[in-house]
Amino acid sequence: MAESLASGRAGVQGRGCLRFAFYGRVSTEDWQDPVTSRARQLQQAVMLTAGHGTIVAQFFDTGESRTLPWARRPQAAALVAALADPDRGWDAIVIGEYERAFYGNQYASMVPLFEHYGVQLWMPEIGGRVDWHAEDHEQTMLALGLSSKREITRTRIRVRTAMAAQTREQGRYLGGRPPYGYRLADAGPHPNKAHAAWGRRAHRLEPDPATAPVVTWMFAQRLTGHSAARITRALNDAGMPCPSAADPARNPHRTGAAWTLRTVAAILANPRYTGRQVWNRQRTDFDLADPANTSLGHRQVQRWNLPEGWVISKQLAHAALVSEADFIAAQDIAAPRGPAGPAVRRYLLAGLLACGRCGRRLESAWSNGKPAYRCRHGYTSAAGPEPGRSPNTYVREDQILPHLAAIAILLAVPARKPHRTDCGLAQLTRPDGSAALIDQLRAGGTVLTYEPASRTLRADGHDAPSVVIGKDATDTHARQNKERRTA
Repeated sequence: MAESLASGRAGVQGRGCLRFAFYGRVSTEDWQDPVTSRARQLQQAVMLTAGHGTIVAQFFDTGESRTLPWARRPQAAALVAALADPDRGWDAIVIGEYERAFYGNQYASMVPLFEHYGVQLWMPEIGGRVDWHAEDHEQTMLALGLSSKREITRTRIRVRTAMAAQTREQGRYLGGRPPYGYRLADAGPHPNKAHAAWGRRAHRLEPDPATAPVVTWMFAQRLTGHSAARITRALNDAGMPCPSAADPARNPHRTGAAWTLRTVAAILANPRYTGRQVWNRQRTDFDLADPANTSLGHRQVQRWNLPEGWVISKQLAHAALVSEADFIAAQDIAAPRGPAGPAVRRYLLAGLLACGRCGRRLESAWSNGKPAYRCRHGYTSAAGPEPGRSPNTYVREDQILPHLAAIAILLAVPARKPHRTDCGLAQLTRPDGSAALIDQLRAGGTVLTYEPASRTLRADGHDAPSVVIGKDATDTHARQNKERRTA
């Protein structure tokens, strides 16, 4: 098929009547005028093909980065799809500018496809048709690809360095949606004289009279020891509009239905409420779009940076809604996991327990002055309870700790048959002994499942029998042993 296409095109080429398909691209609509950019690229293509043929088809991508491969650009993908059609109506492709079409090694990946279908490629940098087998053309294309990639890299480094300096030294607002509790205010002419001459204005954050008191109240509640879930529930019960409902124009991607735990947690963890400008809390990574097909290139993925990577202004940049001391104190109000936590509220078994009713991990909960664990079976205190829901599962930590030694023995000797005196087996009383066993369970990845109906604890993934805990442990053990003897 390729040979027939090539011979057919040769006949047309010999008469000097090549039919060209023009391809162009503009990356952004905010900083470039697509109409002007398209006209410029098309004019260069027309001048290049003058006397050789006519442009009969146009493919132009708007708002697509050069880093995207052709298969992920809508118009470029349409051009590629038309290659296999013998009635496509054109014989060659003309590019107005190399950087608008190719990036990195994209040229090398597309050339075999063009050559297979007998389609020529014309480019201004070559002065006409690209010879697939000419060494100087190959070297020119390779150099242009590296130059295009270097331009992107240099621009990214330059922009990030400038943004970091503007944040740290000037506390400048760099765009994006203002945090809930703030609104944008005019800050005078843009500091860049060229932008100021065009009429652009700088902006800063100022407290929003409608939402700033809500943020202040949230931090006050957190500082008194209330959980994020309780704060969320209170906001929803009071009918307070959530951020996306309070400013729907800036949050079209949100439903605006109600407050969520994640929203409240994000507000309580945002250092911009201290009055300082903060940048680089998130970064953009580039992951393979499909590891099985590297020709599809990379996709952008937003990930959170650790606080060590944040850029914070040296001076206050806007009015604070919470003091720095209170903000730091709010971050420290959390119960650490494991036996080494210094806080008063310490949960030794956090993350080790699962619910036998629904399979979820039990969450830590302070109950009557003691550490406990609960499962709400998917429900949270951020929303009202639904009728017919299963009762919450609760178990106190002091009901489990005395029986950890029994769990350890049963795990070590899984074939051992239980005896009716097991209820008194290895009762732990020393905290250091409990800590050592807990560390062993964590190191082994053991999950303990609590069955609320029978008040038993078992190690998941093991054949060891359950250990009865709770106030009725002795009676339950006797009943289980009687049932075994009867069976």
